[in-house]
Amino acid sequence: MVPAFPANGRTVYQGHLFVGDRLLNDSGMQHHPLTPMTDADLVRVLGRQTPNAVGLASHEVLARGSAAVCDQFEALATHGVRHVICDTLNEGDLEVLAEAVVEFPLVTGGSGLGQALPEQYRRRGWLAEVAEPGRLVPAEGSAIVLSGSCSRATLGQVAHFLEHHPRGQQAGFALDPLQLAEGETHFEMALDFAREGLAEGGPVLVYASADPARVKAAQEALGMARAGELVEQALGQLANTLVAEGVGRLLVAGGESSGAVVSALGIRQLRIGGQIDPGVPWTQAPRVGGAPLSLALKSGNFGGQDFFTRAFAVLDELTVEGRA
Repeated sequence: MVPAFPANGRTVYQGHLFVGDRLLNDSGMQHHPLTPMTDADLVRVLGRQTPNAVGLASHEVLARGSAAVCDQFEALATHGVRHVICDTLNEGDLEVLAEAVVEFPLVTGGSGLGQALPEQYRRRGWLAEVAEPGRLVPAEGSAIVLSGSCSRATLGQVAHFLEHHPRGQQAGFALDPLQLAEGETHFEMALDFAREGLAEGGPVLVYASADPARVKAAQEALGMARAGELVEQALGQLANTLVAEGVGRLLVAGGESSGAVVSALGIRQLRIGGQIDPGVPWTQAPRVGGAPLSLALKSGNFGGQDFFTRAFAVLDELTVEGRA
């Protein structure tokens, strides 16, 4: 398991996940509405979720190269270890790990390992070089942002979008799970708001992002699972309806929210384009008889503060003829 992404401030040392200079459980993720992370020791966290032994490939081992990492994997396996958390402090560590695991049938990790593996594939002749890999088809359709994440980063991005949008606070609609639970009225208000904003040119924002106190109040009233389910269903339904009505550029903030939207839209394939910020690319999903749907699917804590306002300009750059 290689969850680190040093380019975005996610590192692992002695099995502990850091976000910047803060341990995971002190990064804001301890307030996540569905999966609060109160322990940064990933060996311990994973150990609570599996009957199999969990081990660690420490940075000391990685510093000796990929052969030493492979030896460590074999030694752990002889002691019954089935899962290994890998320390990762920098891009060099990712390259070492990619070389060590390139022939494994299954590895799991974040974008950092995903970026390091293709070079190993090319060295083995498994991948051909691709000209202009970040190029996407020119985007069409109106633009909307759907945000379900309550992370610190996303809250800042919501605030920045509303502060800098020409319509100000009128450019955003706040979804309330308590009102969603009362019936269809609140959802219909959100849908009407989005339609009106898109008719004026967009982009518009529909968000359930809220501070920890409001999230806790909704969870206490509805239950954690039900509160999250209501938001995800609403965002998925909004995406499905609005894409059918002409939205062609869609930015989604939050892991669970992104999954709900992709599922609601029935998306099975994505072409990966250039990055907006580290770990967050624009992608496109093919559509029969029309231009592809442009999607940016963002983990809650990823992206700079101006992410919502800058993302669509980046998409334009990625799809202009002659640029990649």
